Amino acid sequence: MLEDKRLIWELKQGNKDALRQIYMEYKDTLLTIAASLLHDTYAAEDVLHDVFVSFAAGAGKLELRVSLRSYLISSVVNRVRDRFRKKKHHMVELDKAGQISSDSNSPEQSAVFAEHLQLLADALFQIPLEQRETIILHLNGGMKFKEIAEVQDIPINTVQGRYRYGLDKLRTILRGESKK
Repeated sequence: MLEDKRLIWELKQGNKDALRQIYMEYKDTLLTIAASLLHDTYAAEDVLHDVFVSFAAGAGKLELRVSLRSYLISSVVNRVRDRFRKKKHHMVELDKAGQISSDSNSPEQSAVFAEHLQLLADALFQIPLEQRETIILHLNGGMKFKEIAEVQDIPINTVQGRYRYGLDKLRTILRGESKK
């Protein structure tokens, strides 16, 4: 947190290296969250780019009320919501979804891992956006429910309910009890 405040101060002073450091620190987490929400690697990269362009442009007026990490995650989530509002998002075909990797050396294990990961991603995309956001922010973003409540400006009980109901729906979809 102290390091973030220093970087923001340096950014406000015009230090472009501070922006690079912030980007390098948070890009992987933000890209993972955007890709999980959008189910599209290329669109997630666009969201990440847009967030950092806006962040850099508004850095002079930036007054954080939450951690920089929470602020950037919130920016990504809001940008994703904007995309869903502007147009109906289409599922990405498997060959356009980007490469999936695993630590396995076996081609068979890699194929099984990739298939399971694709099934999970497809199932995640079938649950309501609010539940998907909560699950992704908690699991991929490493945010606590209290942080998610602050970022989404909702009660913590609502966050916990969205998480629980989202996981229940994922289980139902993955067991094959529900179709699209």
